[in-house]
Order: sequence, then structure tokens, then C-alpha cells
Amino acid sequence: MRNKHFYRLLTGGMFLLCLNACRENVEVGKYVDPNIGGVAPLLTTVTPQVHRPHAMVRIYPLTEPRLNDRYLSDHLYGITINMPRYRLGETASVMPTTGELRTGFREARSWYDHGREELHPWGHRVILEDYDIDAEWTTTERCCLFRFVYPEKERANLLFRIKGEGELKIEDNRIIKGWEKVEYARQYFYIELDKPFEQAGIWEGDRTGDAPEIKGSNIGGWLSADRVTEVEARVGISFISVEQARQNLEKETGNKTFAAIREDSRQIWEKALGRIRVEGGTEREKRIFYTSLYRTYERMVNFSEDGKYYSGFDRQIHADNGRHFYNDDWIWDTYRNLHALGMILEPDRKADMLQSYVEMYKQWGWMPNFPELTEWGGDWVGSWSAVWKGEPMIGNHTASLFAEAYEKGVRNFDLEKAYEGIRKNALEGTMVPWRSGPASELDKFYAQHGYFPALAPGEDEPYDYVDHKWEKRQAVSVTLEQSYDDWCLAQFAKALGKDEDYDLLMKRSRNYLNLWNPEIGYFAPKNEKGEWIPDFDPQLCDGFGARSYFAEVNACVHVFHIQHDIPGLIGLMGGNKKFIQRLDDVFNEPSHIDKWKFMGLMPDATGLHGMIPVGNEPAFHIPYLYNYAGAAWKTQFRTRQLADLWFDDRPTGLSGDEDGGALCAWYVFTALGFYPVNPASGEYAITSPVFSRSEIQLPEGKSFVVQAKGNSLKNKYIQSARLNGKPYDRAFISHADIMKGGILELEMGEAPNKSWGKAE
Repeated sequence: MRNKHFYRLLTGGMFLLCLNACRENVEVGKYVDPNIGGVAPLLTTVTPQVHRPHAMVRIYPLTEPRLNDRYLSDHLYGITINMPRYRLGETASVMPTTGELRTGFREARSWYDHGREELHPWGHRVILEDYDIDAEWTTTERCCLFRFVYPEKERANLLFRIKGEGELKIEDNRIIKGWEKVEYARQYFYIELDKPFEQAGIWEGDRTGDAPEIKGSNIGGWLSADRVTEVEARVGISFISVEQARQNLEKETGNKTFAAIREDSRQIWEKALGRIRVEGGTEREKRIFYTSLYRTYERMVNFSEDGKYYSGFDRQIHADNGRHFYNDDWIWDTYRNLHALGMILEPDRKADMLQSYVEMYKQWGWMPNFPELTEWGGDWVGSWSAVWKGEPMIGNHTASLFAEAYEKGVRNFDLEKAYEGIRKNALEGTMVPWRSGPASELDKFYAQHGYFPALAPGEDEPYDYVDHKWEKRQAVSVTLEQSYDDWCLAQFAKALGKDEDYDLLMKRSRNYLNLWNPEIGYFAPKNEKGEWIPDFDPQLCDGFGARSYFAEVNACVHVFHIQHDIPGLIGLMGGNKKFIQRLDDVFNEPSHIDKWKFMGLMPDATGLHGMIPVGNEPAFHIPYLYNYAGAAWKTQFRTRQLADLWFDDRPTGLSGDEDGGALCAWYVFTALGFYPVNPASGEYAITSPVFSRSEIQLPEGKSFVVQAKGNSLKNKYIQSARLNGKPYDRAFISHADIMKGGILELEMGEAPNKSWGKAE
């Protein structure tokens, strides 16, 4: 009997080991399709990028430039050698052709068919139909590699095009090196071919010659040969120098073959994507999930090159002192969820990103919110001689990022310097949209009166530092978002023992109350006299995209933008029952004018579900608010509905603007079954997972599992829950509980359990 019992235990244990091994070995990269999102519902599409996670080099095919929807283009104009700034940074490109040498951008293009392409995060392959060329590319961290197979008996050409101002030199008919300006920065390149061509030369505009070097704008180099059927081009990229680009190329490619480097990239992606393993769901849902996860690994970007990096914040080269320098982030978008995902999956890397923000502050004088290779708008001088920097959007949301990191135990950065920079932004800086710099008259008014003043429709803007033509004041959103940021900074202050700052910032965090208009039940604009702006329409507001009073969304959406004091918001709306009704109503509210007219006025209202723009960041947390009012089952209903309806595995599969990973991070969290409504709180709202089982690999060999028993499209309601074997009736889970590792077991059913999740 003992032997039989031992045998059963042994075989059972072996089965579990084999099961876990099989889970670990399942390749999930096959589910990623970078073409998802290649057709936009209204605004900007994503690019089908090849890169490694957080890598400096990101490349993609250049398609019809007049066609925003990249996937619809049936012509390829070249392949970039990098995208130095997220979604805004096309630079130099390569293009293989055959026959007569044609260097013109449109003359050298080729038809290509998505049905014949092979596309993954680690490699892209297309057939250029006009030339019968098989073109393939892959990347390392700071290099890109191309392999072109030309048809026999055709003259082979290779074009290298520089879009902006730059310089290039061709050596031995196989080396091309030089630089191209990216605003005031330079992107350097060193290109090495595996074999020389017979002829080489340059062009400028329409003029082609055989000189070996050229400097200017709209320039390029060409190579041509009769006896080349296959060529490999390896490109080193640097923001420091041509020599550093050459060293990057040598260090990262060496003697490895194209196939070996591509396989290295594939394995790196499998490891990164495999940090989350899902079971159940449909193949479609897995494609959406893993493609979304792939998108979240793009940013922030590691700019370090052999222990040093270029910073656009002081335009100098710095030693990184053994710690990688990260750049490229749009914090208005990414503070909501993208960084929260990184604090679960890669907390050590996240600490390096936070320290990078500190370095930017030391170099720039202000804590940036949209850091990239270069500043967004350069210096801008107002009428009273103050100098501002151009920086997009509104808010001081690095306060949320740093407060979140501290709360979640990610503290390996200069805490005091970080606090200094965020505090300077909050108490000495401007809140004017799309500006960064010292406080203005409007900021001084805010400090005294507790709200950002608004103008009446048609009223002239008296301050020239406000973009009165497009972005305007966004007065209500500025007040609401600054209130949240001050709450976040207050938590950071308290943690660091800065009690006076804590008291001041907590008082400022309640400034949102100054714009609550109880007569209409919305946050509404006030003028400098303290009077409500008359005839205020919560749907249309004023300005294109409601920008006179709000940031990209209207009052119907931003009325829920009190992430730091949801109980207070519920109280303003009359308690739980009325709050739940407000949520129900806004998801079912039609526009008061024809929808096509409404969309024309509100171009950011993508994925419009009632009045909620599912594809726009200020709406991301709203379906989770039911949890706070005791109706967790409605969050479960709503999030499953939105995930299924507004996300797909086709090129039209993204419901809105994918601003740096935030939209895709929403899907990742929602599919897992929890979401950071207030990231700095250290708590997540629980919802109905998309998958029956999800396992997250955590640091130190731990894992956190969400098990949804009986889960299906129909069985989407949580009946009961257990956390690590103990009954669990809260609709929230802490970051600490997740990072300890363990299992959250959910029993799912067809009908809602309306009492689950009411415990506090």
C-alpha cells in the first residue's frame, strides 16, 4: 500500500511538473500581429514595428505618406532605419530596386501584398512585387539588419534616403556612414554591406551623381551592380557619433548571421511575452491580448550606448554610471496603467526609468511629462519675458508615477531629488496647456482662488502664452487633474516626512470642489470673477474637442475624473444609488446632435459608447467605478462588453489612439481581471477576466495566478472568490498581495451575484 501511495504521489508530481513545463515552453509570440491597429477609427494608426523590448531602434515600412491608415497602403516606399521619437520620428530609410536607377521617392516605390508578408515583433518580410525582391529585416538593441534577395539577371540597386538635413559618405561601395538631424539632435548611422556593389554615388533632389559624399537636405546614396542576387545590410545607430554607431554595430552583431540575430530577437520576445501565460478564451482573444502586451513593451526606451547617452534636455552626452538611461514617454497617457504594468512585470527596470526622470530634471530644470529625444517645442517666450518649454497636454502626472512607485515599493531612485522636481512643477511651474516653465498670471490666480479661470465662448484670450487657436485653456480639466496630482504629491511628501507640504498639497487636492456646480451636476467652468460660464453645454462645451474647458473629452467624461477621492465624488452625486445611475446613463447617453456632427466636433471621442470614448485615456477607469459604489457586477458586465466590442484582432482592432501603450495596457489589465483606477493608491479594482487562467511571472521566481472557473462569454459574473485559499469578498486587491505571489480563484456564473464585492 505504501508503495502504491508513493507511486501515485510520484506520478502526480511528475504530471504537475510536466504541466508547468509545458506551460513555460508554449510559444506565445505567434499570437502577436503588429498590423492590428493599422487602420484607425478616427485619428492615428499604429505602425507595424520590429524592435526588441524597450530598445532604442524601432523600424517599420514606409507606406503611402498621404494615407494615415498605413495598412490600407498597397505601396512600400522604403524601410526606416529607426524611429527616434515615438510615432513622430521617421528618419532615414533604405529601399532595394532593380533595373534602371530611379531615386525619386514615388518613382522607386513598389507594390506589396499583406497576404504575402510575414510579420512578427522580431522580424518582417515582404515581397516587393514591382521588383520581385524578397525583403526582410530584424533588429538588435541599437542596430537593424536587412536582407534583400534580388531576381537573377536583373540589375540590383540599393537606395539610402535621408529625409531631413544630413550628411553621408560612401566608402568602398559597401560602407555608408553619416548623420541626419532630428530637430536639434543628430541620429548617426554606420551601414555595412556584406559585399561591395560595382557602382555607387549620391543624389540631391533630382540630381544624381557618382561623388562619394554629400551634405544637405533631401539627399541620398545609391549602389548598383549586375551580379548581386542577395545582399545583407547591417546598420548601427547612435545619438552620440558615427564611431559609436560603428561600435554598436560591431558589439551587437559581430559574426552572427542574420538568421541567428533574428532568432535571438524571437527568444527575447518569447521571454518577455511569456511573463504572462493565459489559458482559455478564444484564439481571437489571445491575439488581441498578446499583441496588446507587445505594444506595452515599446516604451520607455533605453538610450544608453556603452555606458553613455545623449540627452536632449541639456543637449549633452553623459555617463550613465552603470545605470541605463530611459527616455520617450507620454505621461498623460501612460501614468494611468502602462507604468503600473511595468511595476508588476519589471520593477527593477521601472526604477531605472524613474531615475532617468530625475536626471532629466537635473539637466532641464523642470520635471518633464513628455520626455523624448528632443524637446517638443523648444523655448517659447511670452509677453512678460518668461521662458517656457513646449510640452504637450496638461497636468503634473509624474507626481502620480513617483507616488505610485513609492507606494508599490519601487524606491531605488533619488527620492529627494525626484520630490524636489515634482514639487517645483506643482508650486512654481505653469499649468497652462502645452507649456512647461515658470508660473504665469493664470497660475498665480489658481494658487489664490483654487481653480483655473475660464473664458466665455468667443471671449478674446488676453494672454499670448495660451494657445488660443487650438489647445486653449482647458480650464476645468486643468483644475481636476492638478487636484489629483497634488494628492499624489501629498502622499509622496508624507512618506518623506514633509508634513507642511503634505498639509498644503492635501488642501490643494480638494480644489476640484471649487468647480462642482450642483445645479447641473457637473464640474463646470468659472470665470475670474467666480461666475459660472453661462449656457454651458456638458456635451459640446466650447472649442474644438471641448478644449476651452476640457482635455480631449467633454464634461460627461471628465465628471468622473476624481481618481483620488471617489467616495467624495459619489457624495457629490448623491450617494451610491445615484452614482450607479449616472454611470449607467453615461454609457447609454446619445449625442444631442447628429452623431456625425458630434464626432466632427469631438475627434478624440473614439470608441464612442454612449458618451464614453472607450479609446481615449480619460475614460479608461470609468467602467471600474461601479466597484466603489457596491455594484461590482456592473463593472464585470461593462468591462467584458467593452473589451469584446471595441478590441479586435484585425487591422481595425484598436478603438482609438494608441498613445504609447496606454490603450493596449487597458486591455491587458482588463483581460487579467484587475485595473489600477488610482495607480498611486496601490490598489486595483477587480473585474471579470477574459481568460479562465492567467499566470503572471513575478520577480524572485514567484507567480500570481487568476483562476476563473467556468469562465466564458456567457459566464462572466463573479459568484465568489478566494485569495490563497481564503474567502475573499472585496472588489479590490492590493499590489502587495499580487507581488507576494499566490492565487485569486473566482467562481464564475451566468447570472450576477449582486452582493459580491460589497465588503470593505
